[in-house]
Amino acid sequence: MSNTWKIYVLALVSFLVGTSEYVIAGILDRISETMNISLIAAGQLITIFSLVYALGTPIIIALTSRMDRRKLLLYFLGLFVVGNVLAYLLPGYGLFIAARVLMALGAGVVVVTALTVAAKIAAEGKQASAIATVITGFTASLIVGVPLGRMVAAAWDWKLVFAGIAVLGVIAMVVIASTIPSSEGEAPVPLKKQLALLKQPRIGFALLVTFFWLGGYSIAYTYISPYLVSIAGMSETLLSSALLAFGIASLIGSKSGGYSADRLGVKRTLLLGMALHVISLMMLNVTAHSGATVFIVLVLWSFAAWSSGPTQQYNLVTMAPESSGIMLSLNSSVMQLAMAAGAGIGGIAVSAVSLSSITWIGAAGVVIAMIIIILAYRPAGATVAQTESSNVA
Repeated sequence: MSNTWKIYVLALVSFLVGTSEYVIAGILDRISETMNISLIAAGQLITIFSLVYALGTPIIIALTSRMDRRKLLLYFLGLFVVGNVLAYLLPGYGLFIAARVLMALGAGVVVVTALTVAAKIAAEGKQASAIATVITGFTASLIVGVPLGRMVAAAWDWKLVFAGIAVLGVIAMVVIASTIPSSEGEAPVPLKKQLALLKQPRIGFALLVTFFWLGGYSIAYTYISPYLVSIAGMSETLLSSALLAFGIASLIGSKSGGYSADRLGVKRTLLLGMALHVISLMMLNVTAHSGATVFIVLVLWSFAAWSSGPTQQYNLVTMAPESSGIMLSLNSSVMQLAMAAGAGIGGIAVSAVSLSSITWIGAAGVVIAMIIIILAYRPAGATVAQTESSNVA
């Protein structure tokens, strides 16, 4: 097998991890009905997954830094598969939570290791493309995994989604074990060094932007399926189509955000994308009773929300180019914490206010991110110049 195909296998693994995380939002109402639990309790399945992913991944990666990468990938992909098998087999909400914890512990390590392995086996000068291919697998879970999960849940049983992920995971393990070469681990980066970057105010503020932007998104996205069914009155067929269109728009938005950041600059791209993000969330509420209009607004929301992703990552890397890996790792953890917080806050909103309130509260979170950008943003070049000027003085 060529190295190109090996990288595609790693992208498949990334796709399975992304599907296991995001599919819950697409089948939330089904989980609630079949398990006889509230929407709020079902939503906390996303909170738990994201929290374990965010807090567990950096610790495990640090503890296993010197371990052979292929073995690490196989061990934790195996743990991920076990989590999905248990999610399919075990009855009850409590046991499903335990399965989600195992999934999350495996998922976080698998994604980080897959990116590392892809870079190592790629041809010289093609490392960035290899990493992008693996990340595309994660993005594809929104385009294919979530709507496909919804269709499976509507036609048969939502638990079959996790059975399917487990089967594909086992196939991936066999291919990886027989084709991916062994590779040495790396020297660990001390946690103290990683956290030292947070002492820089501009980096701290930038990570807060990530937290409020994605937290606002998560508040609405976690409960989007019951919202579209109960508030917008979408049929099952239209809902599956809407989730597919949502995923495609996320990919286009991500590509457009990167292009815009190169042309218009980081600050302008972030503010324009987030402004459209806020408008889209408010319009979702205003147009809630018009299925066709909601469909269009949903696509616009996805495009706007995901346009900020690559822009924000690029922004963080330029702030500390010598520590780009640490910056992306910190941003990844903050993103998962934001997803967890958003799902939790969304659950409180649904319980204490109403299901329709999630769009307004989500928009408020994104507005806070915009305010932080306006008040605290400083271009990396300007900061460097300011520092040099101070040194001369």
